[in-house]
Amino acid sequence: MKTLLSAAAALILIIPLAAWAETPISEIVIVATRTPQSVDRLGQQVSVVTAAELKSRQTVVISDLLATLPGVGVSRNGGIGGVTSVRIRGSETDQTLVLVDGIKLNDPSSPGGAYNFANLLTGPVATIEVLRGAQSTLWGSQAIGGVVNIVTPKPTKDLEGVATVEGGSFGQAEGRLSLAGRSKGLSWGLSGESFANTGVSAFRYGHEADGYRHRGVSGRMSYDLGGDIAVDLRGLWSRGRVKIDGFPPPDYRFADDSEFSLTDTKLGYLGLNFPLADGLLKNRLGLSQTVTETDSFDPTQAVTPLTYQTRGETRRLEYQGVMDLIPNGQMTFGAEREASRAQTAAPSSYSPHPVTAMAHTGLTSLYLQAIGDMTPDLTLTTGLRHDRHDAFGNHTLGQVGLAWHLRDDATILRASLVQGFKAPTLYQLYSTYGTPDLRPESADSADLGVEHRFGALHATISATIFQRRTQDQIDFVSCPFQATSVACHPGGISRYGYYDNIARTRAQGLELIVGAKIADLTLNANYTFVEAVNQAATSPNRGKILARRPRQQANFNADYGAKSGLTLGLGLRYVGESFDDAANTYRLKAYALADLRVAYP
Repeated sequence: MKTLLSAAAALILIIPLAAWAETPISEIVIVATRTPQSVDRLGQQVSVVTAAELKSRQTVVISDLLATLPGVGVSRNGGIGGVTSVRIRGSETDQTLVLVDGIKLNDPSSPGGAYNFANLLTGPVATIEVLRGAQSTLWGSQAIGGVVNIVTPKPTKDLEGVATVEGGSFGQAEGRLSLAGRSKGLSWGLSGESFANTGVSAFRYGHEADGYRHRGVSGRMSYDLGGDIAVDLRGLWSRGRVKIDGFPPPDYRFADDSEFSLTDTKLGYLGLNFPLADGLLKNRLGLSQTVTETDSFDPTQAVTPLTYQTRGETRRLEYQGVMDLIPNGQMTFGAEREASRAQTAAPSSYSPHPVTAMAHTGLTSLYLQAIGDMTPDLTLTTGLRHDRHDAFGNHTLGQVGLAWHLRDDATILRASLVQGFKAPTLYQLYSTYGTPDLRPESADSADLGVEHRFGALHATISATIFQRRTQDQIDFVSCPFQATSVACHPGGISRYGYYDNIARTRAQGLELIVGAKIADLTLNANYTFVEAVNQAATSPNRGKILARRPRQQANFNADYGAKSGLTLGLGLRYVGESFDDAANTYRLKAYALADLRVAYP
């Protein structure tokens, strides 16, 4: 680890001295460098879903689209609206960082700080960027597995709008309205959506449909004050209501019942962009706040129907600077202060007004990343980050990545060595099951890939091997009956279990991607093999496959667009078998899905 940090520090100083070379134009992404950058210059693997693909796939929820990407696994409890987890390259779902236009969405009140993708619909979205592999240097905690960045569209006309109404089986109905425009330095956009379906039962043998309703409003505004100085304002609100199944009396076994859950998400951002040094240094000051509130209800519970409440709030003050050192060299640096707060309560018929558990903590961060061409064919990325957490202290990490264009410029070799970390959550530190002296999770990941483009055939093929080792992973430890340890009886109070740094995991695998465009036909296919294993020396599950990590996944999509405007699409997805528990006692069968799509203007 120290060797990697030293190498990163040295290479950051070297990059500004590199020679200039023109880079072929390709897809532009933000997620890997915090600034627009060509994918061809990146040492890490990034998948980009364009607006055209979003439209042609006709997908309702973003998680269903993410599931078709290489290295991405998705699991959902029940139908649309059920708890939805996204795992990248075999990581934990709470090791996936989720952003909207660079603003973090992860919920600090959830046990692992994960983001629930259930309420993320494919509304006004320009592109979706998925970085596979750790990216904690720029994005900090929770980016051990990877980063999902959702980019919303900017207006291209003085006034434009889109209205959509859809209906389908399972009582599904959806309506969207988006308006946007620009005039005299003002750029704005406003969107609203409503979605509902009757759904299916989350209980395997159930007959009661667990329906879902969603409402959402989002907006953004940017005003140019002149001299490249601009004010940026963004906001988002969404509410999801989903019926869930539970453990009703008298058997208290999982079955159909009348429980439901409400989740409100609010996001706000205010930013100021301004240049210095004749435009060589671009600066951004930003203040953001994200609030996630979840209430669970059981209408049959006596005294109060409310069974569980959480509220997670994150406020972030940040500065980011971007400096063009030479025509092909760019340095991104910044400082952040993040304050998180969580509240939880579990009302019951015996205690309808329990004391609300409250906790808060903060994180101060400094980061620096540089990208530049060392030779006309070799682009190098290096980075360093230092975090100081109010609860567990200091943590420093680094990264090195390269993209090497061979002489024919049709082949790109990519490699990266990246460190990641995840701070313990407020729930893991201070809840009833918390342990205040937890250590942060840390990871060392590496990948090596090759991509070749067949210009005459308009085809691309790529292969990537990857490995990630995670240390001090935080897991829940159950307290056996009549346990006498201090951890099971803190302060003399008994508890069912506690969080501890007990796990070590290893995930390694292979990603294969093929894409081609033949006249009006576009073909895309990918295959992922990942082996995610528990390596904790003291765990009874040592050597077992991690839960809900299928070893094999494959996707195929074919889209045909005729000159008349008619479009036809076929999607095939295969997910291999996995296990639903850490002990590998309950096997989830392999399955295959087929999608058929048609549209005509």
